[in-house]
Amino acid sequence: MRLSSFVKTTFATSALLVSSLSFAANIEVNASANDLALKGYDTVSYFTKGAPTKGSDKYTAAYNGAIYQFSSAANRDLFQSEPSKYAPQYGGYCAFGVTMNRKFDTDPTAWHIRGDKLYLNLNKDVQKKWATDIPSYIETAQVKWVDIKGLTEAQIEKVYE
Repeated sequence: MRLSSFVKTTFATSALLVSSLSFAANIEVNASANDLALKGYDTVSYFTKGAPTKGSDKYTAAYNGAIYQFSSAANRDLFQSEPSKYAPQYGGYCAFGVTMNRKFDTDPTAWHIRGDKLYLNLNKDVQKKWATDIPSYIETAQVKWVDIKGLTEAQIEKVYE
């Protein structure tokens, strides 16, 4: 009887732990409720075409708890060969928002590549502000991302208010 209870308790604890670890990974990536990153845009296309291109559910890959879509099998394969090269910085959250200790959603058409890294912004107006001093904003965001990447927006608000 005791062994049965121990096994059930161990199983339940393990399931909760795995579930919480999965959730922790997902808060590091800006994804939809269905775990879709970049609102379905092909992250490789920013580098290969120099423009955002809508991906397809025919070509997908998972990375850091999110699903990325691609416009072609070739782009999917490039991503899978080196996902950290193509995935947007700060988990796809607004790069300017990270400088303010925030995780804002992004507009995939408000983007910039700097030093072979993809940065996204909330919208085109925020992108204009970001463009006024990109190197300084990247430097600030790099430091702040370390502190907020594993936190939910509610946790961030508690820490920084």
